Amino acid sequence: MQKIRPKYLSLRQIRLPIPGIVSILHRISGILLFIAIPFLLYLLQGSLSSESTFVAYCNVVRLPIIKLLLLVILWGFFHHMCAGIRFLFLDIHKGVALSTARATAKMVIVISLLLTLIVGALLW
Repeated sequence: MQKIRPKYLSLRQIRLPIPGIVSILHRISGILLFIAIPFLLYLLQGSLSSESTFVAYCNVVRLPIIKLLLLVILWGFFHHMCAGIRFLFLDIHKGVALSTARATAKMVIVISLLLTLIVGALLW
């Protein structure tokens, strides 16, 4: 007897486990960092070109929307780093037990958010 499978999956009904969420966020943060590279390099190049440009960029970075964008990029960096370390351990078969995998996934989320809050508070 063949198992009946649904023809259409409802993405709203699918519940990913926490390691799956961390995996997807790792990919999203990697894409975010890749897209942010030209923006950040442009800011760096402009800030180093002259004093007046540096002052202008400082004024732009004071805008709340830009601070939020930079905070999201900072989170992307920390999440990608923490999840990458977790995946390196998984690659060498450390922490592959279900309970450990769930615990380390939760740790990645908590540590990346804490690092983002701490560094963001120190910067602004």
